[in-house]
Parts: sequence; C-alpha cells; structure tokens
Amino acid sequence: MGKLLKDAVEARRNELINKLIELEQFKKNDKHLFELTLSDLEHEYFKIQSQNHPHCGFDSIRWKNFH
Repeated sequence: MGKLLKDAVEARRNELINKLIELEQFKKNDKHLFELTLSDLEHEYFKIQSQNHPHCGFDSIRWKNFH
C-alpha cells in the first residue's frame, strides 16, 4: 500500500476511534478499538450514530424514490 493511502487510512481510523471514545464506546466484542479494521470502525460508528440519531426511528420521515 502506498504511503499516502496508508497515512489516509490511519488518519481515518484515528478520527473514528476518537469519535467512538467521545460516545463512550471503548471496545467491541472484547476488542479494543485500535485492534479493529477501518471497516469495522466505520460500521460501529455508523451503527451507533443511527441508534442515537433523532430522525432514524420508526416515526421518522422516510423519503421515497419518485420516478
């Protein structure tokens, strides 16, 4: 992997780890956040965001595709 890509992946991982720590998430399935892959971190972050977001529940507005 090129140095630029590797640095970008590592920066994104650190960003997600910091955001998860702010949300008081320190582990996933007995693994520390720094042990997770970028994909795992993104999945965990978006899962938590969707659980905590006020517009994602049952009574929220749903957009439909109009063709």
